[in-house]
Amino acid sequence: MNDSLPQNLFQNLPNKLPEELVTVLAENSHVRIERIVSTGHSSPPDFWYDQQEHEWVIVLKGEAKLLYDTGEEINMQPGDHHLIPAHQKHRLEWTTDNEPTV
Repeated sequence: MNDSLPQNLFQNLPNKLPEELVTVLAENSHVRIERIVSTGHSSPPDFWYDQQEHEWVIVLKGEAKLLYDTGEEINMQPGDHHLIPAHQKHRLEWTTDNEPTV
């Protein structure tokens, strides 16, 4: 791959996936940038993420719902972004299945 050529986040988006597709776009000791593609995915029942680092998420295409263990729901559409604090238990409640969510 030639890193000097532009890349497009919407290239090669599958319509159906057995599980989320995670691609690391860039990372160093301070930050990791990933493209996550979901097609109707959600976290397993009763599973909660509890991460050591903050996580900033943005929906570029599709729709998603995050759920905190407090019961707070975050509905996200294209352009919406949200900061999940470190150690805030959360899960992916759903993503739309009628188009890929990026």
